[in-house]
Amino acid sequence: MAPRREPTDDLFGPPEAPPPVAPGAPAEGAPLAERLRPRTLSEVVGQDQLLGPQGSITRMLARGSLASMILWGPPGVGKTTIARLLAEAAELHFASLSAVFSGVADLKRAFDEARQRRRMGRRTLLFVDEIHRFNRAQQDGFLPVVEDGTVVLIGATTENPSFALNGALLSRCQVMVLKRLEAAGLTALLARAEAEAGRTLPLDPAAREVLLAMADGDGRYLLNLAEQLLALPDPAPLDPAGLSQLLAKRAALYDKDREEHYNLISALHKSLRGSDPDAGLYWFSRMILGGEDARYIARRLTRFAAEDVGLADPSALPAAIAAWETYERLGSPEGELALAQLVVHLATAPKSNAVYVAWKAAQATARETGSLAPPAHILNAPTKMMRELGYGAGYAYDHDTEEGFSGQNYFPDGMARPRFYEPAGRGEEAEIARRLAHWAKQRR
Repeated sequence: MAPRREPTDDLFGPPEAPPPVAPGAPAEGAPLAERLRPRTLSEVVGQDQLLGPQGSITRMLARGSLASMILWGPPGVGKTTIARLLAEAAELHFASLSAVFSGVADLKRAFDEARQRRRMGRRTLLFVDEIHRFNRAQQDGFLPVVEDGTVVLIGATTENPSFALNGALLSRCQVMVLKRLEAAGLTALLARAEAEAGRTLPLDPAAREVLLAMADGDGRYLLNLAEQLLALPDPAPLDPAGLSQLLAKRAALYDKDREEHYNLISALHKSLRGSDPDAGLYWFSRMILGGEDARYIARRLTRFAAEDVGLADPSALPAAIAAWETYERLGSPEGELALAQLVVHLATAPKSNAVYVAWKAAQATARETGSLAPPAHILNAPTKMMRELGYGAGYAYDHDTEEGFSGQNYFPDGMARPRFYEPAGRGEEAEIARRLAHWAKQRR
């Protein structure tokens, strides 16, 4: 009887085995970004502060002591690639997890496998992508295996580790900050793409600059755009208009409830405090284009008018309320112009935080002095008993005086007179300072 034929065989024998693939080589048909993934740390662009001759990671490797670390940076700057190459450079087994798809069971399995390798004399580099997505308890699970050297942990995150990771885990890892790719790094990537394709991108010089801007510092996104351009059947060079029509611009990095949200409002606030209307308009535009709620910006601008402009320009606070109300009436995009006008008003106004400082100081003194009673002469006396107790006795009605100023004491009896409000002497506060000095002299 003929031997049973396996289902995978055909009449011409078993299928021919595919040719072996070199370790680390991209699969056939892989995207351009994968085919151009650096093979050595020296090929990584734009991160010289870490991988240059004097970079932090370079010095660490030279000492032969690779520490656990958190790679923090925007998308498309090489976090995953660096982790793979570090394992190769340090001769560690590379294992990876994604916090998006992994749970406690996956972590336990990865730790058990790392312990087994260690018993066989080989250490493990465990790469965890999106590590900030693990909850606090899961992050705590890394502590013993990092502490005893079972794994060298390399975590990748786009979120600020100070907010996203446990303090205990951070204390056992070094945070390495990766930068968005600048023009030089992006240009180097385009040159590699063109060398791989054997031809130049079909772009005129102006369009080439637009392509770099469209990537917004993301190398992977840039190579994906380049791959689309290299696949065009028509080799005629595109101008900026043709490029923009063909390719979609990358959405700006902005997350309304995470760090970028606070970074940009801080930049707007400090630009206005520094009296720079152009920078203020730029950061305001960045927030609007990122999808920020204009009402949130209006609220922060109103706070700025009270805190940083104050009485140096008494019109700033009413202007803020008016701009806010205008936006509420008109909505977007028409109402955004009123907020832009407010940004310029606040940036160009004289600045004073004197009221803000005085308010803080008054609160501190109020807490310290507790429940001291007002002096009797400024208390109302609606009953006979209160008048017999001296309520209202000796009160001087300021409007009856020649200058409308009596100079009486309004602090509790026995309390040394504090000075909270110190006008800045800019804008309208210069006149306020003059009046206060005159009244202080009369009071003395």
